Amino acid sequence: MPAVNQEEILKDVKILGPLNDQTRKILSKDAATFLALLHRTFNGTRKALLQRRVIRQAELDKGNLPDFLPETRHVRENDAWKGAPPAPGLIDRRIEITGPTDRKMVVNALNSNVWTYMADFEGANTDPKTDKPEY
Repeated sequence: MPAVNQEEILKDVKILGPLNDQTRKILSKDAATFLALLHRTFNGTRKALLQRRVIRQAELDKGNLPDFLPETRHVRENDAWKGAPPAPGLIDRRIEITGPTDRKMVVNALNSNVWTYMADFEGANTDPKTDKPEY
């Protein structure tokens, strides 16, 4: 790869946010040069994709919903491409419980008369001081 003239690349770059010693460690001259090159290389593609997103949203707003491609129908209808059936506990999901992973909820779920328990790890209770799960 040829040598990069950082001064030439950075001549039109403006950093609008405040810079202090910590941000300068992260946003070094090398990092700024890299970001400028990324922007110049992909900005046209980025703008085109954003414009396609606007056009696609207008189509969806008119009621043109997504569908499978007609030319792939033979794949969807081929039995060789079918997935395995769900596990027995997931076939009938009329009785299930969903909840956080705290001890009380897990014990209640395991002791209840449900066929499926889904644990919600995103909402796990954490100790605000250590950011570790509470049990």
